[in-house]
Amino acid sequence: MSQYRSEPDDARSTNTRQHRAHERAVHLPPLGLAGTLRIPEHARGVVIFAHGSGSSRFSPRNIAVAHSLNYHGYGTLLLDLLTDVESRDRRNVLDIPLLAERLLMAVQFLDSDPDAVGLPIGLFGASTGAGAALVAAAELGRRVGAIVSRGGRPDLAGSALDRVISPTLLIVGGADSVVAQLNRAALAHLRGDSEMTIVPGATHLFEERGALEEVMRLANEWFSMHLAPRSDAES
Repeated sequence: MSQYRSEPDDARSTNTRQHRAHERAVHLPPLGLAGTLRIPEHARGVVIFAHGSGSSRFSPRNIAVAHSLNYHGYGTLLLDLLTDVESRDRRNVLDIPLLAERLLMAVQFLDSDPDAVGLPIGLFGASTGAGAALVAAAELGRRVGAIVSRGGRPDLAGSALDRVISPTLLIVGGADSVVAQLNRAALAHLRGDSEMTIVPGATHLFEERGALEEVMRLANEWFSMHLAPRSDAES
């Protein structure tokens, strides 16, 4: 059931120290999409990041969130969803079906990777990347254990929203009023356990003091609740 929730101003920050983890550069077939895969010891799951337009796997905000997830025992895949040539065309940057297709390729890659095979999969989408993550989740069904959107544009998923059954958390800045309205409208269409959380005073990029730390805390909390190993989820 959908739920709307607002967080208090004195939200706790998350320690971003990392568990010992194996990190390596990867290139996803067949296009050679570049990514960084980091899997902690005894990983609880792996989260694929879908960055927004104009960003990349080197996004400092996504890297910070990924390191926080690593500390809490989750693997992360920071990935460029377009090749260098494709990214030069603005139409590709905003092509949600194309970006969602690349996320499907990432899931296929993880399902055959020796470090990640069998792990529950989550998606973390920022800005336009959230729309792509939701479209991919609509196709993958229960293979996606949980989704977190940071300042996302879930409206860009269109009719796919009605087919998303994965537990979804929409995190929006309190000062990001237009995006907040779009998220409220999208929330009504999500079929799985879903919530929208407002971070008071935060703008679209969560650059304010403590704002990104609150995103980390909320994301870790959501994945801890919903991204369980298959044996746990089925018991």
